[in-house]
Amino acid sequence: MGVEIRPAQALRLWHDVTLDLVRDAQPDLSARQLAILLTVYLEVPPHTVRGLAAKLSVTKPVITRALDSLAKLKLTARRRDEFDRRNVIIQRTVDGALFVERLGDILVAHAKDLPR
Repeated sequence: MGVEIRPAQALRLWHDVTLDLVRDAQPDLSARQLAILLTVYLEVPPHTVRGLAAKLSVTKPVITRALDSLAKLKLTARRRDEFDRRNVIIQRTVDGALFVERLGDILVAHAKDLPR
């Protein structure tokens, strides 16, 4: 079931949520970092560096740099694939799950305030 909103409403929602994220004590994430984080938490695992690079149409080093930042913030973790040591598996963390849940709560709260 889709929700229909006008472009101006969508931009207002994005603006208000972004303001909340900038204003709180949590670290700011780039659009790329946020896209990776949401992919890891909203799509069925497993997630690999190679798979994320393909999905986002960027190189593996680009994904690796973003994952380095997310790991420092304890929003994701990495481990080697036991069956294919060349693959790096991206894992969810408790801190990451809480961050994504809070983001969802912020979105819902601001969506309720959208003018009709």
